[in-house]
Amino acid sequence: MLTFNINDGYLEAILRGYRLGLLTQADYSNLVQCEVLDDMRLHLAQTGYGDFLANEPSPIHTTTIAEKCTERMVQEFHHIRAQAVEPLATFMDYITYGYMIDNIVLLITGTLHERDTTELLEKCHPLGMFESMGTLTVAHNISELYNSVLVDTPLAPYFQFCLSEEDLDEMNIELIRNTLYKAYLEDFYHYCQRLGGSTEEVMTGLLEFEADRRAINITLNSFGTEIGKDDREKLYPGFGQLHPDGMAKLAKADDASQVQGIVEGYITYRPLLENSSYTNEERSLEDAFFQHEVKLNKLAFELQFHYGIFYAYVKLKEQEIRNIVWIAECIAQDQKSKINQYVPIF
Repeated sequence: MLTFNINDGYLEAILRGYRLGLLTQADYSNLVQCEVLDDMRLHLAQTGYGDFLANEPSPIHTTTIAEKCTERMVQEFHHIRAQAVEPLATFMDYITYGYMIDNIVLLITGTLHERDTTELLEKCHPLGMFESMGTLTVAHNISELYNSVLVDTPLAPYFQFCLSEEDLDEMNIELIRNTLYKAYLEDFYHYCQRLGGSTEEVMTGLLEFEADRRAINITLNSFGTEIGKDDREKLYPGFGQLHPDGMAKLAKADDASQVQGIVEGYITYRPLLENSSYTNEERSLEDAFFQHEVKLNKLAFELQFHYGIFYAYVKLKEQEIRNIVWIAECIAQDQKSKINQYVPIF
């Protein structure tokens, strides 16, 4: 803490300035009153986004709004990452690894369905791009994928847990995604533990929530598939508030009601399940998780002299983009009755 400002104080100040630019409730109130997407362009121009849509032709599309919002977030991230020194530089690199995993799985899945490589690369998240990404599409099995492309990427250590899954079919690709995320989250968690201090305190809560959410979602999504109970348990991260007893019970669950009964035993997650469910259209379990994640990420800014705010800001910005896209889609599809089902941040 005593030496934090020497290397990282300036970047923390920049990030807190970015955080002040997040949309307020008044901004959302203006957006939901828009009649067409071009009205959204005018309202967003009066916020921290500025004239980022000024050069886009009318009528504007929701995909364009999503791309430009993401582009703004990536610019802010790279601006800070370019000035970061160790250990903040490595910490910010860890944030990008999750996007790399998503991009790899997207490319492999797209190739499996014979989609055009250029089209797939355009859909990849900018924070997860790396050199030689385009050559992923030539791999036919995991060993080939690892040895020809991924061995030189930061994800190489995580792939050693997937090398037993030789065939690149849809089931194995989903297992690969979850196995990679498990290894990534555990590695990131241990790195934050080594950093210590307020970073460890804040990131422990954020990453434990992410681990628990993944365990619950993996369980729910495995019902009715070929994934057995033993395979399911292997995909759970090795930490979290549900670890180990809750995850052991989740591994034996047979339906969504049993999952709900298990999770309700944990006071942190009980309120999330009270007014939501796996099949509730008004407030899904996913929405409840997003709302809780926003709460945790906002709390990260209550402390100073730690790296957790860099992670929290990216997550808050992601949620803001989801909100903007949701509102834009409701306007474009004339579904005004559902337009207020976004997750408020401030």
